[in-house]
Amino acid sequence: MIPVNKLNFYMTNRIIEIAPLAFMRGRTLDNAFIILDEAQNATNLQLKMFLTRLGPSAKSIVTGDLTQIDLPRNQQSGLERALNILQNIGGIATVYLGQEDVIRHRLVKKIIKAYERVEQADKAGN
Repeated sequence: MIPVNKLNFYMTNRIIEIAPLAFMRGRTLDNAFIILDEAQNATNLQLKMFLTRLGPSAKSIVTGDLTQIDLPRNQQSGLERALNILQNIGGIATVYLGQEDVIRHRLVKKIIKAYERVEQADKAGN
């Protein structure tokens, strides 16, 4: 979305920074707009650490797809837990996207619907 030369300038001058989640510990992110993508694969401790880095004038967006958690089966997604813990806190909003929001290949909506039908049937059978 940004021409390469402009992106290089922004990154060189630390206007834009791309950092692994593991490098957030000990930092305060102020006067910043922070995006954590693929948060469904963050552990509870990682997500708590990220959320507590916000400085007074920072804003943050956390994205994730709870249907695509790749953590070991015995480990809960930090995003899933955070959604439960933070649901009634003012200043925090949650937006859920559904199959109508998919803008990929036309077959992706059909694939999502097919999986949802099977998952609902599995839950009804249990």
